Amino acid sequence: MASPMHTEFVHIPAGAAHVEGMLELPPDPVGVVLFAHGSGSSRFSPRNNAVAGALRNARIGTLLVDLLTPQEDQTYRTRFDIALLTQRLQLAAERLHTLPRTRALPIGLFGASTGAAAALRLAAAQGSEIAAVVSRGGRPDMAGLPALNKVAAPTLLIVGSLDTAVIELNQIAYAALHCAKRLEIVRGAGHLFEENGKLEAVSALAGDWFLRHMGAGESEGRPPRPPAAGRDEKRAH
Repeated sequence: MASPMHTEFVHIPAGAAHVEGMLELPPDPVGVVLFAHGSGSSRFSPRNNAVAGALRNARIGTLLVDLLTPQEDQTYRTRFDIALLTQRLQLAAERLHTLPRTRALPIGLFGASTGAAAALRLAAAQGSEIAAVVSRGGRPDMAGLPALNKVAAPTLLIVGSLDTAVIELNQIAYAALHCAKRLEIVRGAGHLFEENGKLEAVSALAGDWFLRHMGAGESEGRPPRPPAAGRDEKRAH
């Protein structure tokens, strides 16, 4: 009989505020992914939860957190404070290092919108402690060139082909990355990937990226695929 999913509410002090999240671990996880939501969103985001569910089906644990309090999320300036979002994300990552069930697991970061910028800044600061980063419809450009230049973790940027303005911003960020990287453009998808089958495409891309860079591909006898070199690579999904 298969072991049940482990679910744990996580409460993290953050100065005068606190970060709340939900940790869910499948049996025998190969790693854990920390989600950084975008402005105006939360750990209850249906899109992030759909991706998280697919990752757990692939034996990857997930921690979805609220990086801002409800009051902070009402303020435009706070919602776009990348430094604050990064600080809160770091606190969540540090908690994963202390929890008995996750402290030995590789950590990945999944960011959407402004959360992608926070994920990349954290990856730049933590170096090899971050196994991989995935951005969905993100604003990686908001991480800033100094941080993007320092990212060592393999990074996958996913953008919808209909999200033309964000494609350009992702191409700018992609050029500044010096790590293993890939830019995937999902044809027929808009900014939120609400079109039929497009969020499933995101989940498949993210799961494959995390599994390979968390070492699961090698451990299961599957050779890792080399990262794509061209930023203009496009695939239909």
